[in-house]
Amino acid sequence: MLKIDKLNEFTASHGELQRGKGLVTGTVALSLGILCFLGVLAFHFPQYLTTPELRRSYNVDIMRTILLVAMVAAGGLALVNIVFNRSRWLSSAAFLLIVAAALLGGHKVPVNDFAENTPYIGLDWFILDLLGSALIFIFIEKLFAHRKDQPVFRAEWQTDFHHFVVNHMIVGFVLLATNLLVHKLFGWAANDGIRGWVAGLPFWAGVLLIILVADLVQYWTHRAYHEVPTLWRLHAVHHSVKSMDWMAGSRQHILELLITRTLVLAPIYVLGFSKEVIDAYIVVVGFQAVFNHCNVNVRLGPLRYLIVTPNFHHWHHAQDDEAIDKNYAAHYAFLDHLFGTAVKSTKLWPQQYGVVGDYVPNGFLKQLKFPFVWKG
Repeated sequence: MLKIDKLNEFTASHGELQRGKGLVTGTVALSLGILCFLGVLAFHFPQYLTTPELRRSYNVDIMRTILLVAMVAAGGLALVNIVFNRSRWLSSAAFLLIVAAALLGGHKVPVNDFAENTPYIGLDWFILDLLGSALIFIFIEKLFAHRKDQPVFRAEWQTDFHHFVVNHMIVGFVLLATNLLVHKLFGWAANDGIRGWVAGLPFWAGVLLIILVADLVQYWTHRAYHEVPTLWRLHAVHHSVKSMDWMAGSRQHILELLITRTLVLAPIYVLGFSKEVIDAYIVVVGFQAVFNHCNVNVRLGPLRYLIVTPNFHHWHHAQDDEAIDKNYAAHYAFLDHLFGTAVKSTKLWPQQYGVVGDYVPNGFLKQLKFPFVWKG
């Protein structure tokens, strides 16, 4: 019971992990152990725990290899810590998860025929995105850190992790609701002539155009979130994050997610961009959405006037006077310069992040309720 208490206390804490005590390797082992266990469950129940759009493109043998490597790595790290008596309470939990995953079949779980069109949660998308994002963006943050004293587990990381989990798990609901809204509200606007012209564009031109179209909608939608009080109730949740890093962008109210995705996807659907162009846009928006919130010292010289960088977007999240209601663009920074909403400051970086007045509560459930109970 004491080990459970220590584990709960550990996951509720924040700050730099002490080196030399097995906390870093134990945390890595526990994280991999949890993902491996969830991965085995996804192999057992693919019809309910995996995303149809993703599983159609899976190479099952590669997925099995990744799962096996992760299990061996997590189990090995945990076992070394246990043998050398380093944070045994942490590594024991990781090792038990790996044992449980192995007993459930590990990487050898057979995948038989299963029913399609079943209700599902995006467990596979959560696992892949968390693992990939953590490996890529934590490495980038450590290599090019802006605030070098900011730990990986900074204050309020648990809240953003809960947002990350929920927003990924309900990806099926979000996609279904978004597609229904787009087709119902904007299906009438489709024009075969325009669609033919857009579909005939060279790939590079299509990518540049789809990003421009999406960002124009994103710009004005984003600006509305700041200027319309009712919408600000939703958007304030996103702005309440006080530390910028790769997980900060995950703090987003589910209603805002639905509204924004519907409005951004509508012109993409109406204009009839090709699948290859849409796939490229998804990669770009997926990277920039995370990278621009990262704790990285990146400005890109003169290019910062053309495309959105972490420096540009950090200013959008700042409490500094010159930053309020500025830098709305998600991809093309020149839109803010064009519409007169770009930050103008002699300082290179803002001083403080978050909502002025700090009136948004911390915690996922409290933030879910916030727009409906706030008296402001």
